Formats: sequence, C-alpha cells, structure tokens
Amino acid sequence: MNIGILLKEGPYNHQAADTAYKFAEAAIAKGHKVDAIFLYNDGVNNATRLGDPPQDDRNIAARWTMLAEKHGVEVLACIAASKRRGINDDVMIDGGEITGLGTLTDIAIRNDRLLTFGD
Repeated sequence: MNIGILLKEGPYNHQAADTAYKFAEAAIAKGHKVDAIFLYNDGVNNATRLGDPPQDDRNIAARWTMLAEKHGVEVLACIAASKRRGINDDVMIDGGEITGLGTLTDIAIRNDRLLTFGD
C-alpha cells in the first residue's frame, strides 16, 4: 500500500510528530511505501535544522532526515506555513523541501491512503 502522511503539529509540543514517525517506520517495516510527509501549520517546524535538542532527547529533525535518506520519503513543508514561521530553504533539513498546497492534493491523489497526525 502507498501511504502519504499529513503532519500538522510541531516536533516537541505534541505527540503527533513522534506518532507519525513511528507509524512511518512501522509501515515501511511491514513492506508498505511511505511516499511523502507533508508538513502543515506548526508541523513545518519538524523539518528545520534550527532545533538543538539535548543529547538525551530525541532529535525529531534527524529522524525525518534519516527517513528521507534511507527510504526515499519526501519531506515537504507548506510554503505559506513556512513563511509565517520564518522558515526558508536555508534552514530545511537535508531531504526537506518547501512546496505549495497543490503538492498535498497530489499526495492524496497518488497514494492509497493519506493519514493525518495532529489537530
């Protein structure tokens, strides 16, 4: 099954980022294809290199980078939400890209399922 993910919450203020990541990992392990993660609203904060979590904490941006590099998952951030939060291409993680909402529609069309994490 081909899966797209919509993540609408920031990396450390809500469990949605952890849940979306763990779901993606589990789906890939079971043989499904996770095509793309679309970050919307505060979710765009998941794909910046600006965070510097303590050593004993999880590094959510590094998780998304690994997922992109290891499994070819696109990590896409909404341009409007990114601009509102001062995020540009210079601060995006490796494998991350800023794009428009039309891409979210494309993800929904080309995949069997689009799962939403966050409010």
